[in-house]
Amino acid sequence: MTEINRDAASTLARAGWLGLAAAMVAFHIGLIFWGLVPNLVSRPLHLAFVLPWVFVFDAKGQWERVTGIALATLGVAAALWVAVNHDMLGDQYGFLETDFQVAVAIVLLACVIEAARRAIGWPLPLVAVAALAYAVWGVHIPGEFGHSGTPMASFLGTLTIAEGGIWGSLTAVSVGVVAIFVIFGAVLNAGEAGQGFMNVAAAAAGHLKGGAAKVSVISSALFGSISGSASANVASTGAITLPAMTRLGYPKRLAAAVEAVASSGGQIMPPLMGAGAFVMVELTGVPYTGIMAAAILPALLYFFAVWVGINAYARRFDLRGIAPEDSPPARDVLITSGFFLVPFSVLLWGMFVGGYTPQYAACLAILAGACLLGFTRTGLCSPAQIGDRISSALLTAARQIAMIASIIFCASIIIGVLSITGLGVKITSLILSGSGGMLWPTLLLTAIACLVLGMEVPTTAAYVICVSVAGPALIQQGLEPLQAHLFVFWFALLSTITPPVCGAVFIAAGMIGENWIKVALTAMALGIGLYVIPLGMIANPNILRLAEAPGAALFACARLALGLWVLSYGLIALRSWPSKFGAGAVGLAIAMSGVLL
Repeated sequence: MTEINRDAASTLARAGWLGLAAAMVAFHIGLIFWGLVPNLVSRPLHLAFVLPWVFVFDAKGQWERVTGIALATLGVAAALWVAVNHDMLGDQYGFLETDFQVAVAIVLLACVIEAARRAIGWPLPLVAVAALAYAVWGVHIPGEFGHSGTPMASFLGTLTIAEGGIWGSLTAVSVGVVAIFVIFGAVLNAGEAGQGFMNVAAAAAGHLKGGAAKVSVISSALFGSISGSASANVASTGAITLPAMTRLGYPKRLAAAVEAVASSGGQIMPPLMGAGAFVMVELTGVPYTGIMAAAILPALLYFFAVWVGINAYARRFDLRGIAPEDSPPARDVLITSGFFLVPFSVLLWGMFVGGYTPQYAACLAILAGACLLGFTRTGLCSPAQIGDRISSALLTAARQIAMIASIIFCASIIIGVLSITGLGVKITSLILSGSGGMLWPTLLLTAIACLVLGMEVPTTAAYVICVSVAGPALIQQGLEPLQAHLFVFWFALLSTITPPVCGAVFIAAGMIGENWIKVALTAMALGIGLYVIPLGMIANPNILRLAEAPGAALFACARLALGLWVLSYGLIALRSWPSKFGAGAVGLAIAMSGVLL
């Protein structure tokens, strides 16, 4: 009887979470279709939907669950209070007037920081706590890095009842854009789009020398463009590509490195590029289509460099392609490709032909993808299978929205403090003085900061924090805003394959059972484009101007491609260190030749 009651309770709990996930998805899609909603309503409701998933659904152990329920209850209540009283709070101009409002502010900040800690660990929350401590006690710091102080009621109010902190512009991106594209990715992944990616990649490259590795590159680029997470990409496509490469005799370190490098590149591959592209839209004011046009050639160059590296390894280890009998039949390729081509076509049609906003076009693509959940490559799904797919899409979307939103809410605290105290301007001045007012030393300092931050926080958070403090310095040195932001965004990816903390490498090495240091060294050689291409964007700025000057952009791309070919091939194929260094120097000189022109 006890077992029956336990099963009934589990079924009821699952139904409750599915209901909450459905409400969360409907809320975010509804914001796009049903017109304007006040910011102090939509953004607090976004937080109210997020907190239960972080605090309760993903709780580990009884203590986390009990405290999570308490924190979720307090946080949801505080967020709903802000939403209900948005008219009154709007008239206060960010100034808390009662002790109750102060308590609400403290609850919101504490819940946001703890949610980020539970979602991604300690580093980002610690930075947020340090920022808050600086805002409170920085008035006692002598010299340039102190500040004049802000009344506590005004400081807390700006962060929690006005649009200068956790309800700021970054949260707007999370609510209105990131959530929609996360839902889009979850719907695609719940159906057969993932298998479609694999089949298309196998048909296109499986027969080539080193074909299994090239299948990994193509499928990871396709999948990564919608997942926005290198780790998720490795875990999903790697489950298929890593065993395939192992069966064909690929060295384990190479197989894992290929998957880690290819999966990292998915985050820079248009049309979606993960959450960072949409944050970039908000921070630069450049339309999404403009960012996509600027990002496409560098992304293709990245995968070109990986492809060259795979060819070099294929010659060294005599790596075979996939046997014809193991390749998917043409009929399967054609049918399964429709599961991602149809939604992607709707998305691109909506943006470029229909003239809709990216989020509205994504909603149309979600509807197209949802319709395809009723089909398999052999025909119609059973009702039970359709139900399982819808449930998977809803739960995946809710959890991923909650994880990304937790990062963005916490990062918003840091951005708010930088703005309120003027610390961002002071750090910019420090970077400029430390670099002697010269561009390339400033770029070096920025790259190091991106690498260090990226070791501890996800790519999007590292990008947001770095660009907030280093972006103005780069722009003052003469870079275009989009050029500066793409430079920082690319270098925020470094930590996915660069030791000592390299998340994509750790996962790939664990999945295949290889020493992670060996995998990391191989990944750094294969992913050399990740280190060179951002510098190439600075040396060859025309590469970002495909929409305005296609001829100049393609010429810059060809020059960079030649440099990357020499660099990648020489680094991997040549055996002696003097020849490696010589090829590296020549490759870099060609890639950076735009500086001299």
